[in-house]
Amino acid sequence: MRAKDIPPALRILRREVRQWQEPVVGVVARESRDPFRILIACVLSLRTKDRTTAEASHRLFTLASTPSSMLKLPVSRIERAIYPVGFYRTKAKQIREICRRLLETYGGRVPDTIDALLTLKGVGRKTANLVVTVGYDKPGICVDIHVHRISNRWGYVKTKTPEQTEQALRLKLPARYWITFNDLLVPFGQNLCQPVSPYCSRCKLTAYCDRVGVVRSR
Repeated sequence: MRAKDIPPALRILRREVRQWQEPVVGVVARESRDPFRILIACVLSLRTKDRTTAEASHRLFTLASTPSSMLKLPVSRIERAIYPVGFYRTKAKQIREICRRLLETYGGRVPDTIDALLTLKGVGRKTANLVVTVGYDKPGICVDIHVHRISNRWGYVKTKTPEQTEQALRLKLPARYWITFNDLLVPFGQNLCQPVSPYCSRCKLTAYCDRVGVVRSR
């Protein structure tokens, strides 16, 4: 995919994703632009299916929706609320530690820079970028495994890790697409452009895709 192909390709993709379920963090953001809820939902979503994350987030935020109220919950209560998200015991401890840091260091406010967010336990670049873009509407590119895979499959970047993909996209992708890029590519990757045997016969982006690494398709 050449640089000039990005605008028409993303226009098509914007229409196509309407048929698929919106990523859970987008749902949380629509319901509340609260960066704290977005941050915690992001932490819960790692290695967890969207439906499970959505249900766990709802149960947890019913109990507590601020760093101070969350910190009052015992770890065991948080564990019960978020089960069965992946690594729920570890995440329960991380959530309490995040709340403690937010209160002690940031006055209970979620920071709005990637560097500051990365100092919080359990927060990686994907989560930090999501909070900055979705929670604060500031420039950032959230790169998860879908964005990394598809950007390389298209031939738009040539990178080996999501971190490298983020940096390559920051240099190449027009800034007006940064915030929405993840929202478009995640449902596309979950439903059509899958890791193994993607549905190329049903894809409307085949004219733009280099199909790098695709051995078998449907």
